[in-house]
Amino acid sequence: MLIQYIPFLILSVVAFVFVSVLLALARFVGSRRPTPKKEEPYESGMVPIGTTKGRFPIRFYLVAILFILFDVEIVFLYPWAVIMMHKSAARVFLFAEIAVFVAVLAVGYIYVWRRGARDWEAPRQVVPRGARRRDCSWSAKPQIGAA
Repeated sequence: MLIQYIPFLILSVVAFVFVSVLLALARFVGSRRPTPKKEEPYESGMVPIGTTKGRFPIRFYLVAILFILFDVEIVFLYPWAVIMMHKSAARVFLFAEIAVFVAVLAVGYIYVWRRGARDWEAPRQVVPRGARRRDCSWSAKPQIGAA
């Protein structure tokens, strides 16, 4: 019974020995003198700007989550298409099922779009209806005679 685990054991031992040898070689052969140039982060050949501990704007994470959401949608559409091809009796039900699925995702996408998740520019300042022009600090035309 345990004989079937011997190939796995051999692979594990070989991998462990290989990694250990590579780490030992790097330690003994490699240079140990750090210089400021070696400590600099690599930026694809460009001069680094700012510190490496900067924060990413939250919009990057929002775009990543949206990408994952719609990427997972495609993962669910593929099996549906395969089943749809083979099941001729339930095609109407399967089509209605995927139509509801896509409609829910479309409503979510429209909601995200209207909330401005895809806008990379700074939001525009909205002036309330009752506000006077001179109350706004961004007014384009200076008012003549206003004190």
